[in-house]
Amino acid sequence: MSPSAAADSHCAGPLPRMNQDLPETDAPQADIVDATPETEVERLSNELARLREDSLRERAELENQRKRLVRDIDTARKFANERILGDLLPVIDSLEAGLAVAGSEAGALREGMELTLKQLLKVAGDYGLVAVDPSGQPFNPEHHQAMSLVPGGDVAPNHVVQVYQKGWLLNERLLRPALVVVAQE
Repeated sequence: MSPSAAADSHCAGPLPRMNQDLPETDAPQADIVDATPETEVERLSNELARLREDSLRERAELENQRKRLVRDIDTARKFANERILGDLLPVIDSLEAGLAVAGSEAGALREGMELTLKQLLKVAGDYGLVAVDPSGQPFNPEHHQAMSLVPGGDVAPNHVVQVYQKGWLLNERLLRPALVVVAQE
């Protein structure tokens, strides 16, 4: 084998890559092989600077998104009751009108108050509020709070004899227990 043939066979295979752990770039392979160490350092410094800028930009975008979410949550909390309060405005108007017209006639005032209460209970019911009025029912410690025990008389033992204050459920969750008097055994 001639010396030139030996050299050709030696160089015929692919050139080994010197920096195999570096990320691929858009630069052609010929530029990387021919690059001097100074130009390679400069190219890598530029790549590092670009990656830092990208990282900072992404962090800023995430921070802005977090701030927007916090602002949106605060706004939602602030105006969560807007709909129900808007629906209660006619009830307030009815009460004010009833008080303005009431004068000395107690019957009209009572009738107006009953209509207003009916209107208020309808609005509350539309939002999931239900009264707990357990008169004559068995005592339920999950929905009732016993104020006292009295001899049962004609009421079955452990049943509600009297309701001091109605309880309320909001979407089947106890909002306020009913205050009751319970028959003793």
